[in-house]
Amino acid sequence: MSISAISIQNLSKEFHVPFRREPLRAVKNLSLEVPAGEVYGLLGPNGSGKSTTMKILLGLVSPSAGSSFLFNVNSRHVESRESVGFLPENPYFYKYLTGLETLLFFGKLCGLRGKTLQDKARLMLQTVGLADAADRRLGGYSKGMLQRIGLAQALIGEPRLLVLDEPTAGVDPAGSHEIRDLILQFKAQGITVLLCSHMLNQVQEICDRIGVMNRGELVAEGRLDELLSSPNQTELVLENASPSLLETCARLAAESGARVVENRKPHADLERFFLKITRQKP
Repeated sequence: MSISAISIQNLSKEFHVPFRREPLRAVKNLSLEVPAGEVYGLLGPNGSGKSTTMKILLGLVSPSAGSSFLFNVNSRHVESRESVGFLPENPYFYKYLTGLETLLFFGKLCGLRGKTLQDKARLMLQTVGLADAADRRLGGYSKGMLQRIGLAQALIGEPRLLVLDEPTAGVDPAGSHEIRDLILQFKAQGITVLLCSHMLNQVQEICDRIGVMNRGELVAEGRLDELLSSPNQTELVLENASPSLLETCARLAAESGARVVENRKPHADLERFFLKITRQKP
């Protein structure tokens, strides 16, 4: 039986807001399980309770009811965070430090020292593609580079679980693609990833399962192929189809009791088109 990286049981969180008679229920009786080694996407609109749930898992907020566990350790205990790396949506770094100095700082916080610390910091820079920028101050880093240094600091403690909140926020398509590839590398290494993102196309490409929250509740959960499948619909792709053939298909469909819901030309994904064009050699 595989261990759960994340186990949430009947979790609720209420906030008491001034001049409001009833407390604000940010999370309502939430239960979910994330097996070790899985990439799990936690989705939902702003105000759905995603961030509150993440903060409870990280011990930053106490729940009003229920419990949460990270690798069978209650998330209220400090020990639960020893196996977790976290990248917040808007990480703040000291801009006067270089990339290497930043990782040395976070490595010390994780208990690393001496040659082990130096080697680990340089390895993380290489892993996220910033080895050439190791001696540059963060004040000169682009948004994409800052997100990658954020991933590096989340990794330096060798976590078993990565919690990533909007890891591609403000990053251009090329940088977003690189971060996606890094997350897939983490998965291949057996690291569990909890991903919160509004980039739905990216979530679709890398997540094993997703959970959708709305108004504090989990309204949908499952594997993507199960959630996105339409059992009553079949997609038919035709090449070099003449107008008369399309008319025949529509007529045959009608005669059998079916109907054509949509008739359009297929189009390429914009992100892939952009990457293809920008990666072409001059």
